[in-house]
Amino acid sequence: MRSFDLSPLYRATVGFDRVADLMDRVLTNEVTQPTYPPYNIEKTSDNSYRITVAVAGFAGDELSVDVKENALIVAARKASEQEERTYLHRGIATRAFERRFHLADHVKVSGASHADGMLHIDLVREVPEALKPRKIEISRADQIEATSIEA
Repeated sequence: MRSFDLSPLYRATVGFDRVADLMDRVLTNEVTQPTYPPYNIEKTSDNSYRITVAVAGFAGDELSVDVKENALIVAARKASEQEERTYLHRGIATRAFERRFHLADHVKVSGASHADGMLHIDLVREVPEALKPRKIEISRADQIEATSIEA
Protein backbone atom coordinates (compact mmCIF):
# COMPACT_ATOMS: atom_id res chain seq x y z
CA MET A 1 0.00 0.00 0.00
CA ARG A 2 1.18 3.48 -0.80
CA SER A 3 1.51 6.26 1.70
CA PHE A 4 1.01 9.89 0.71
CA ASP A 5 2.23 12.95 2.56
CA LEU A 6 -0.57 15.54 2.49
CA SER A 7 1.31 18.24 4.46
CA PRO A 8 1.86 20.45 1.34
CA LEU A 9 -1.92 20.45 0.91
CA TYR A 10 -2.42 21.77 4.44
CA ARG A 11 0.14 24.57 3.95
CA ALA A 12 -1.65 25.96 0.90
CA THR A 13 -5.31 25.44 1.81
CA VAL A 14 -7.72 26.13 4.61
CA GLY A 15 -10.64 23.88 5.50
CA PHE A 16 -9.81 20.94 3.26
CA ASP A 17 -9.44 18.42 6.08
CA ARG A 18 -12.16 16.29 4.52
CA VAL A 19 -10.03 15.83 1.40
CA ALA A 20 -7.55 13.84 3.48
CA ASP A 21 -10.39 11.73 4.87
CA LEU A 22 -11.68 11.09 1.36
CA MET A 23 -8.20 10.12 0.13
CA ASP A 24 -7.81 7.72 3.06
CA ARG A 25 -11.21 6.16 2.32
CA VAL A 26 -10.39 5.68 -1.36
CA LEU A 27 -6.94 4.26 -0.72
CA THR A 28 -8.05 1.87 2.01
CA ASN A 29 -10.96 0.37 0.07
CA GLU A 30 -10.47 -3.15 -1.13
CA VAL A 31 -9.18 -3.56 -4.65
CA THR A 32 -12.11 -5.76 -5.63
CA GLN A 33 -15.22 -3.64 -5.71
CA PRO A 34 -18.61 -5.26 -6.27
CA THR A 35 -19.74 -5.01 -9.87
CA TYR A 36 -23.40 -5.89 -9.37
CA PRO A 37 -25.57 -4.12 -10.31
CA PRO A 38 -23.99 -2.11 -13.11
CA TYR A 39 -24.53 1.65 -12.98
CA ASN A 40 -23.75 4.92 -14.76
CA ILE A 41 -23.06 8.34 -13.28
CA GLU A 42 -23.61 11.24 -15.65
CA LYS A 43 -23.35 14.99 -15.30
CA THR A 44 -26.47 16.45 -16.87
CA SER A 45 -25.62 20.13 -16.24
CA ASP A 46 -23.26 22.25 -14.13
CA ASN A 47 -25.12 21.49 -10.89
CA SER A 48 -27.06 18.31 -11.61
CA TYR A 49 -26.21 14.64 -11.95
CA ARG A 50 -27.99 11.38 -12.69
CA ILE A 51 -27.17 7.91 -11.42
CA THR A 52 -28.69 5.10 -13.48
CA VAL A 53 -28.70 1.60 -11.99
CA ALA A 54 -29.63 -1.49 -14.02
CA VAL A 55 -32.25 -3.28 -11.91
CA ALA A 56 -33.70 -5.80 -14.38
CA GLY A 57 -36.13 -8.19 -12.74
CA PHE A 58 -37.03 -5.94 -9.80
CA ALA A 59 -40.39 -4.23 -9.38
CA GLY A 60 -40.61 -0.69 -8.08
CA ASP A 61 -41.81 -1.78 -4.64
CA GLU A 62 -38.77 -4.06 -4.24
CA LEU A 63 -36.35 -1.14 -4.59
CA SER A 64 -35.40 1.44 -1.98
CA VAL A 65 -33.42 4.68 -2.20
CA ASP A 66 -32.28 6.24 1.08
CA VAL A 67 -30.00 9.12 2.03
CA LYS A 68 -28.16 8.85 5.35
CA GLU A 69 -25.27 11.06 6.43
CA ASN A 70 -24.10 12.12 2.94
CA ALA A 71 -24.47 8.58 1.61
CA LEU A 72 -26.97 7.52 -1.04
CA ILE A 73 -27.99 3.90 -0.46
CA VAL A 74 -29.72 1.98 -3.25
CA ALA A 75 -30.99 -1.44 -2.19
CA ALA A 76 -33.19 -4.17 -3.62
CA ARG A 77 -34.77 -7.21 -2.03
CA LYS A 78 -36.63 -9.67 -4.20
CA ALA A 79 -39.97 -10.73 -2.79
CA SER A 80 -40.06 -14.45 -2.16
CA GLU A 81 -41.46 -16.32 -5.11
CA GLN A 82 -44.70 -18.12 -4.38
CA GLU A 83 -44.14 -20.98 -6.77
CA GLU A 84 -40.99 -23.01 -7.23
CA ARG A 85 -39.61 -22.77 -10.73
CA THR A 86 -37.19 -25.06 -12.47
CA TYR A 87 -34.69 -23.09 -14.52
CA LEU A 88 -32.68 -24.67 -17.30
CA HIS A 89 -30.56 -21.51 -17.45
CA ARG A 90 -30.80 -18.56 -15.07
CA GLY A 91 -28.93 -15.59 -16.54
CA ILE A 92 -30.97 -12.74 -15.05
CA ALA A 93 -29.52 -12.00 -11.65
CA THR A 94 -32.22 -10.95 -9.22
CA ARG A 95 -30.15 -11.31 -6.08
CA ALA A 96 -30.48 -8.76 -3.33
CA PHE A 97 -27.99 -5.92 -3.36
CA GLU A 98 -27.04 -2.72 -1.62
CA ARG A 99 -24.98 -0.08 -3.45
CA ARG A 100 -23.63 3.01 -1.66
CA PHE A 101 -22.62 6.33 -3.21
CA HIS A 102 -20.89 9.04 -1.19
CA LEU A 103 -22.49 12.45 -1.80
CA ALA A 104 -20.54 15.70 -1.69
CA ASP A 105 -21.66 18.59 0.49
CA HIS A 106 -24.85 20.33 -0.66
CA VAL A 107 -25.79 17.54 -3.10
CA LYS A 108 -29.42 16.56 -2.66
CA VAL A 109 -31.54 13.84 -4.25
CA SER A 110 -34.21 15.58 -6.30
CA GLY A 111 -36.08 12.48 -7.46
CA ALA A 112 -36.01 8.87 -8.57
CA SER A 113 -37.85 6.97 -11.28
CA HIS A 114 -38.02 3.32 -12.35
CA ALA A 115 -38.67 2.45 -15.99
CA ASP A 116 -37.65 -0.31 -18.40
CA GLY A 117 -35.47 -2.10 -15.85
CA MET A 118 -33.49 1.05 -15.04
CA LEU A 119 -33.57 3.05 -11.82
CA HIS A 120 -32.78 6.74 -12.43
CA ILE A 121 -31.79 8.90 -9.45
CA ASP A 122 -31.51 12.62 -10.08
CA LEU A 123 -29.19 14.71 -7.93
CA VAL A 124 -28.74 18.46 -7.70
CA ARG A 125 -26.07 20.55 -6.01
CA GLU A 126 -27.64 23.47 -4.13
CA VAL A 127 -24.95 25.78 -2.77
CA PRO A 128 -26.35 28.14 -0.10
CA GLU A 129 -26.08 31.87 -0.76
CA ALA A 130 -23.73 32.27 2.20
CA LEU A 131 -21.22 29.92 0.53
CA LYS A 132 -21.34 31.40 -2.97
CA PRO A 133 -18.45 33.64 -4.04
CA ARG A 134 -18.89 37.32 -3.28
CA LYS A 135 -16.89 40.44 -3.95
CA ILE A 136 -15.37 42.23 -0.95
CA GLU A 137 -15.06 45.98 -1.32
CA ILE A 138 -11.68 47.40 -0.38
CA SER A 139 -11.85 50.82 1.23
CA ARG A 140 -9.01 53.35 1.15
CA ALA A 141 -7.23 54.31 4.36
CA ASP A 142 -8.16 58.03 4.04
CA GLN A 143 -11.88 57.12 3.88
CA ILE A 144 -11.61 55.14 7.12
CA GLU A 145 -9.85 58.03 8.92
CA ALA A 146 -12.41 60.57 7.70
CA THR A 147 -15.29 58.35 8.86
CA SER A 148 -13.76 57.84 12.31
CA ILE A 149 -13.03 61.60 12.76
CA GLU A 150 -16.64 62.51 11.90
CA ALA A 151 -17.94 59.99 14.40
